[in-house]
Amino acid sequence: MRKTLWMFASVALALALLAGLAPAAQAAQSFPDVISLPNGWLPEGVVTGKGPVIYAGSRRNGAIYAADLRTGEGRILVPGVEGRIAVGLGFDRRSDYLFAAGGAAGNAFVYDATTGAEVGAYQFASGATFVNDVIVTRDAAYFTDSQQAALYRLALGPGGSLPASFDTIPLGGDFSLAAGFNANGIEATPDGKRLIIVQSGTGLLFSVDPQTGVATTIDLGGYSVTNGDGLLLEGRTLYVVRNQNNLIAAIRLSPDLSSGELIAEITDSDFDVPTTVARFGGSLYAVNARFSSGNSPDLEYDIVRVNRHRPKLSLQ
Repeated sequence: MRKTLWMFASVALALALLAGLAPAAQAAQSFPDVISLPNGWLPEGVVTGKGPVIYAGSRRNGAIYAADLRTGEGRILVPGVEGRIAVGLGFDRRSDYLFAAGGAAGNAFVYDATTGAEVGAYQFASGATFVNDVIVTRDAAYFTDSQQAALYRLALGPGGSLPASFDTIPLGGDFSLAAGFNANGIEATPDGKRLIIVQSGTGLLFSVDPQTGVATTIDLGGYSVTNGDGLLLEGRTLYVVRNQNNLIAAIRLSPDLSSGELIAEITDSDFDVPTTVARFGGSLYAVNARFSSGNSPDLEYDIVRVNRHRPKLSLQ
């Protein structure tokens, strides 16, 4: 009798646990696969913040849109300013600051991710320049320039406080300027001791010493990441968005970053020239820049969710 009662109690407990888990599981499954941005937004950069929120910048006027990943609903957090653009975005959890690369204007802006208020502005370069992407580490924010062999560093203080000025780090070693777009997406190892950049035109990946700017080619065994744009490093897996190829290459890096092996090419029928990628939970979120579709103010734009653990993938 006691055994029978124990069995009934175990079944009841299991059912209760399942019932408790069901809402959470349903909530995870209900996250929309596509998040709409305002028409004519001209997006390029995305980054996730604290909790289920994603930010998307605008190449039209530098505005930044904030969307809830659970519902897909959002609002304009940072209003646009004529003459500005926002390309790559970075986020610092300590300060709740958003960093936005300013493209051909050679500048960058920093905003409060809660209020949208501007808290910092920097002019890195002029002339032939395109400040393209940014990564935030414990010590600094690093920006790439797709037209110059240089990185720009904002040395961050306690709690992620902003500096008054910036440093220019010449890129050297194996890196040299080539025709077309050069250094584009950027990532960093968790300890911030190495940076990873992609050179879009050549399809090369580099490991970079953030102190000296000396770059070392990462051997991909013959695989090329041409049209490489945004980067995302999760453990030893580097996700490289190849914009015109409409795919995200998943590359398994060696511990010393000397080499990498393609493990998957993630594709999705909703991709339309994705540029950058962010992560929340088990999902990747890629924004469609739609470079080949013009810049009509009525053109629709969106962010696409794919599963990073069980993506729609193929190996070539």
